[in-house]
Amino acid sequence: MELTLHPIAAQCFVSSRVFAEGDRVVSYLVREASGEVARRDLLEAEDGKFMPPAFIYCRWVVEFKQRRADENADRTLKLTAENLFLTLADPANEPNAANTPLLQFLALMLERKKLIKPRGLTEDGGRQLFEHMRSHQLYEIPVGTLDETFFRNIQEHLGVLVGTPKPRAETAVAASAP
Repeated sequence: MELTLHPIAAQCFVSSRVFAEGDRVVSYLVREASGEVARRDLLEAEDGKFMPPAFIYCRWVVEFKQRRADENADRTLKLTAENLFLTLADPANEPNAANTPLLQFLALMLERKKLIKPRGLTEDGGRQLFEHMRSHQLYEIPVGTLDETFFRNIQEHLGVLVGTPKPRAETAVAASAP
């Protein structure tokens, strides 16, 4: 699964102040009223002034770094499921309940692709430990119930991000009487 998103903005969405090296930037992946998926980057200090649209897919915080001259801009536009998981699950990011369903789904998907492996539960039993196979870093994801309701809810969110599947043409079974 790949998502194409804009790279981090050069200035704050709220105050229009240009980001400086080392600024803490809050990034939101949102669905606008028009149905468009957008990324909103703002200074962490301006987070309280941000009026988000009706739906937020996820939120994360990163330290701003200027793009290098030799950086491939096209490559950075692709946000894979693995990159999104690593960004949202990063221990440096504060836990966010809005991200939890997406993180649980991404963990399930990446486990199936053998990019991460489950390593048990935390001592309190509230979080599942996953090891990222390339980096060998451990990530803690809140335990959840992956039932029919969970998948119905996440399907709507993912449909907007990656597109909804085309409806299958139902084949009519003609029963012929002898």
